[in-house]
Amino acid sequence: MTDALPDVLPPDPKRDAWARNLSTEEGFHWLRLGWRDLMVSPVQSLCYGLFVWLLLCGAAWSLLAHGADYILFPALSGIMVIGPILAMGLYEKSRRLSLGLSVNLLDMIFVRPASGYQVVFAGALLCLLMMVWLRAAVIVYALFFGLLPFPGLDHLLPALLLSPTGWAMLVVGSAVGGLFAAFSFAIGALSLPILLQEHSDALTAMGTSLVLVWHNLKVMLAWAAIVSVLFALSAVFGLLPLILVFPVLGHGTWHSYRELRPLA
Repeated sequence: MTDALPDVLPPDPKRDAWARNLSTEEGFHWLRLGWRDLMVSPVQSLCYGLFVWLLLCGAAWSLLAHGADYILFPALSGIMVIGPILAMGLYEKSRRLSLGLSVNLLDMIFVRPASGYQVVFAGALLCLLMMVWLRAAVIVYALFFGLLPFPGLDHLLPALLLSPTGWAMLVVGSAVGGLFAAFSFAIGALSLPILLQEHSDALTAMGTSLVLVWHNLKVMLAWAAIVSVLFALSAVFGLLPLILVFPVLGHGTWHSYRELRPLA
């Protein structure tokens, strides 16, 4: 007669190596830790946020000045794709604070990641992904409105909100954009902190980020929602809140990495 099966199956060692069993509320804890790091020499982080804001404003002005306003909204949403590479200095500040080291603005600007030039490779891949997303946005627009000249920002919202074609485009565009956003978040959420802290190559870091996000999906979805809401609110107010929001999220992302990969 065989023994009865145990009431509790043994844990899956492969899953336990990645899963942290964190609650969705942990995202708010990372946000608080990000605020705490910001308040340590806040001028440094706020100057960094101001630089990022000026960079984004310059990019938006360049699009408008060169008649590329048709990709302005996709480009703004693409901030979340390239955001991790822009936040490297914020990760460095949080890393140095966790080690009890002094930090200054030059340390945040001239970061020396453990992975060296692999950070540049990762940044290039994220920029390439953003370019593909911008091209996909143009194709989606052309599928619904044809190859007509862009009507301009003044006429865009009525065209999208007051016509069945606009509604259909919003649905399809949101679905396509959601896929790009999900993939970019999965590979970019933790890969840049990994490259800063660990000796790794870009593809391995992105793969590691993808696996960690997948095995901690609930908390990472909550974190993605927090990031998206704060970015959306910043966009409503002309991106100006990003001077504060971007540093808090950057510091918070570092703490998400340290909690999801504590043995690194």
